[in-house]
Amino acid sequence: MALDEKDGIWKSGKGKGRRTPKGRQLDDAAWAEVRDLLGDGPFPRDMLIEYLHLIQDRYGCLSAAHLRALAEEMRLSQAEVYEVATFYAHFDVVKEDEAPPPQLTIRICESLSCELAGAQALKQALLDGLDADRVRVVRAPCMGRCDTAPVLHLGHHSVDHATVDKVKAAIDAGHTHADMPDYEGLDAYRAGGGYDVLLGLRRDGDWAAVQDKVAASGLRGLGGAGFPSGKKWGFVRAEPGPRLMAVNGDEGEPGTFKDRWYLERTPHLFLEGMLVAAWAVEAERVYLYMRDEYPAVLNILRNELHALEDAGIIARGYVDLRRGAGAYICGEESAMIESIEGKRGIPRHRPPFVAQRGIFGRPTLVHNVETLVWVARVLREGPEILSSVERNGRKGLRNYSVSGRVAVPGVYLLPAGSTIRDVIAAAGGMAEGHEFLAYQPGGPSSGLLPASIDDVPLDFDTLQKYGTFIGSAAVVVLSHRDSARGAALNMLEFFADESCGQCTPCRVGCEKAVKLMQADNWDADLLTDLCDVMVDASICGLGQAAPNPIRSVLTHFKDEV
Repeated sequence: MALDEKDGIWKSGKGKGRRTPKGRQLDDAAWAEVRDLLGDGPFPRDMLIEYLHLIQDRYGCLSAAHLRALAEEMRLSQAEVYEVATFYAHFDVVKEDEAPPPQLTIRICESLSCELAGAQALKQALLDGLDADRVRVVRAPCMGRCDTAPVLHLGHHSVDHATVDKVKAAIDAGHTHADMPDYEGLDAYRAGGGYDVLLGLRRDGDWAAVQDKVAASGLRGLGGAGFPSGKKWGFVRAEPGPRLMAVNGDEGEPGTFKDRWYLERTPHLFLEGMLVAAWAVEAERVYLYMRDEYPAVLNILRNELHALEDAGIIARGYVDLRRGAGAYICGEESAMIESIEGKRGIPRHRPPFVAQRGIFGRPTLVHNVETLVWVARVLREGPEILSSVERNGRKGLRNYSVSGRVAVPGVYLLPAGSTIRDVIAAAGGMAEGHEFLAYQPGGPSSGLLPASIDDVPLDFDTLQKYGTFIGSAAVVVLSHRDSARGAALNMLEFFADESCGQCTPCRVGCEKAVKLMQADNWDADLLTDLCDVMVDASICGLGQAAPNPIRSVLTHFKDEV
């Protein structure tokens, strides 16, 4: 190349300059298809993930041409669009020289409950028995249906207690859509007094008195952290407006399905609690973030939010339903907020906390789905519904998601002081032919406890002395036929897949831990050092809690390693 001094531009040796800008060129046909999907603008930056869903749903993948066109339409760099599209597991990015995925995709859950129920054998049978040119079979993390393991998704259709025959029958029938459960709609909910509390508070309610009532019940956040729910509202209101609210419906902790259980049955109980909390902090808007693995719930919420708008209970657009895209890390509140803003789900450094600077830098109230169910119940039935229940010195009620080697997996509402023996008894006892070996008290983040520790209440602040915690109350029960070592490896493989990659201790630590755990004999000293570094140096709870399965096996199941 040589510089032409006359006009100051670069030219080739033949006197010809570059005819197009560097990089991928805009394809007119793909641009027209994207414009047809998106409609008329404007196209706000925070809607990027929603627009990616539209393209993925219509064309079965995200082609390079469509991503280029989307970047053009949103006035974003291609790098911004590409980094978001490749961050989330449910988006299939296809480059120019790559073949698109088959028309159908089967995602098989490989989390602990499904693993115990034979997910690996099922996956291999499907790989062997289906036409790979027509159907793609891939592994997937927990789908929140642990009570019906093994589970898979055929498109948006959830196949419970999945078998090869069930899958083939669904494929032949073209059954790839979500089945809608029989749930309580708006008219039925209002007939029983639903929304009377909300409407009364809007007329002449005192938010401080409502907060005191919630605090009197003893309600704590049920997403895992356990922060007293009665204090959050005051923290957010102390910040200058405008304020926002976000609902964390990304129930991704393996073994957890209590939020789905409520949303598929009584969605308005949750929605009323949500709107009360939004009223209490004078939220200008509510962002309802729901995981993509719950397609039926997403349909229910769309329908019922429209019904609330038509009934005049909420203004149109007041609640913005956002669809996740397959990222466990978005269960962390600041990562969820990043995702709501249309970005990768990368946890933020704190402070500032989200109550101070959350969505778009505004003070933001964040609540979990189950917490808001209890807000509605406490205000309708009184704080005594929780505070009057006592067992083993603990007060309140808890929903336990119970799966694994029990006779009847499901969600069980029990006193918060219940022990693992109480939980197993509620689930019909151990499954036939299985003897109690160990249990996961609160998802993989909590590690494993042996059957000998069976008299401790499964509640907040009771399990710390055993190096664990209750978390989301996702109880998975193991039997003498299972391996604690194998269960721990399953959990670390999950964390390795789901690490957002932002910090080295978590990203590299999980990967190295998996390799060390695959050895015939564990190097206990090296694993312990690795665990210490991950706990001390990881940015968020994923990396800090990921070592718990390793530590619990080294403590309670030394004979296996």
